[in-house]
Amino acid sequence: MTRLKDLMDIFLQPGELFVGDSAFQIRTILGSCVSITLWHPRLHIGGMSHFLLPTRTVPVAGQVLDGRYGDEALQWMMKDLQASGVNPKQCQAKIFGGGNMFPGQARASGIAVGRRNGEAARQLLQNEGIEVVSESLFGLGHRQIIFNVSNGDVWSRQVRPSQLEVSAEQSAEGGAS
Repeated sequence: MTRLKDLMDIFLQPGELFVGDSAFQIRTILGSCVSITLWHPRLHIGGMSHFLLPTRTVPVAGQVLDGRYGDEALQWMMKDLQASGVNPKQCQAKIFGGGNMFPGQARASGIAVGRRNGEAARQLLQNEGIEVVSESLFGLGHRQIIFNVSNGDVWSRQVRPSQLEVSAEQSAEGGAS
């Protein structure tokens, strides 16, 4: 997945988000993290987040919004969209990520962080009344994402862990290889 011609390329690190117009493409790589894209089909303005956790475990009074948390990233992206003249409720949402990066390892809580992130993204958008038109969530491995703000297209390529990596994890746990 390469840079699209004639579009300015923005690469999001974990905890970052970006809102822009049709001159941009936004890219990222997601493991258990999740990206929400919001796109206004008439104005061709959109944004994408890359969050690590659904919410802070302990809210901090007076704290600025932090893109590492899904609820705050969505609030921040909606504010930036509004500042660009976009009503976020008129946007189309797409959700990506939440992959299981370590398929041989069980979590004490029983629910993997990627699954919690994906389910939180769905709930956050539902709470805001924003329609989710597409999603690519969960499964094994990481995803490469490219969002073309000029037309709302999002390309997602999921890369599963190699069989060698999965076998090594299972062997380390005493499982079959």
